[in-house]
Amino acid sequence: MALPTLPAADPLGAARDWIAAAITELCPRPNLTGFDAELALPGAWVIDEEVLPNASTPRRIRLRLALPEGGVLTLTRFQLNGALRQMRAAVFMPGPDGERPVMQAITDGACTIRAGQAIRHEGPMEVRLDQLDGDLASIRWTETLQTDWPEGTDRGGVRVALIDTGLAYDLPHYADRLARGPDGTPLGYDFWDQDPWPYDGDTSRSPFQPIRHGSAVASVLVREAPQVSLLPYRFPRPDMTRMGELVDRAARDGARVLVMPLGSNRPDDWSRFLQALDRHDILAVVSAGNDGRDIDLEPIYPAAFDHPRILTVTSSDGLGRLANGSNWGTKSVDIMLPAENLGVTDFRGASGTASGSSYAVPRLAAMAVRMLQNTPDMTAADLKAQVIGLAVASPYDRDKLAAGWIPNPLAE
Repeated sequence: MALPTLPAADPLGAARDWIAAAITELCPRPNLTGFDAELALPGAWVIDEEVLPNASTPRRIRLRLALPEGGVLTLTRFQLNGALRQMRAAVFMPGPDGERPVMQAITDGACTIRAGQAIRHEGPMEVRLDQLDGDLASIRWTETLQTDWPEGTDRGGVRVALIDTGLAYDLPHYADRLARGPDGTPLGYDFWDQDPWPYDGDTSRSPFQPIRHGSAVASVLVREAPQVSLLPYRFPRPDMTRMGELVDRAARDGARVLVMPLGSNRPDDWSRFLQALDRHDILAVVSAGNDGRDIDLEPIYPAAFDHPRILTVTSSDGLGRLANGSNWGTKSVDIMLPAENLGVTDFRGASGTASGSSYAVPRLAAMAVRMLQNTPDMTAADLKAQVIGLAVASPYDRDKLAAGWIPNPLAE
């Protein structure tokens, strides 16, 4: 069987051909491991295999195949009791910063391609994600993965660092809410990819199916603190030691508040962050998390750290009951406030709703911004004390919080 090479002139076409051949030849196999890939796909050879066990049969089998001219083909077979549920096949090409994702296809249990994604680079900062039909050629819709900053003006106001998966900063309602330098360029940064364009997208699970979180969080912040000046930073998931560098940069860019709807189970992820927070008079508003647990006993970080410049918040319903799935802690969680079924604007500019402690963070941060607008010379300690001073006892879950409940964060 003659298979394509991967010419730079048409990487999408070559990737499409490799994927189609791989699914035809390999998807029907009940077990991808332990065979000679080069016999099935001439020119390809196995780099590594991974099997995720599940009782007597594998639940997931993953294969990486080297392709001619430096490309890589990955095959992931998801199955239940030995029966195929779905297969994903993806091609990666050599790029200036390592393997660059090109195309992915997703099959059903009968090895029929139902959908796919393709990533197109249109310049040094323009990257698009096409959602494809099963033919891997027809485009359903296109999303932005990275783009240049919009034109706009810095209207002033309290500068707030959004530390999240990034921001869809090309949406019109952010153009004049971005903090800008003397030359008019926005001051955000992507600490994940280490480039100047922190566009919204968590690609840790798959570069073809990014999780978009930061834009929805930011939409709550700008609605409840309209004069805020945003500093968007994409957090450094590949190397959390850069969190210290991020906080130093946020302080240099004039941030007074850090919006941090994120966390992890590893305290070591946050050592540099804490050291940087010690150096700067900035209040970090952080999420308690959404694991349905007491983080005094099973900590989430940085929420569980006892630090004078960390303010931890969780979500309640409108009656003062801890929201289903939200974390708590009589020592670790300072504030609870309503953050269920909030209206948000996503990375596409579409309206929707969202819930959880991630969305309690921008509500509390917006309160802090409005306080700083009225009293700009407050220290972070003063600001934290003033926010906590507004808390009252919850009629339902008063024994789960360090400070208390804020029934209406817009009415301080």
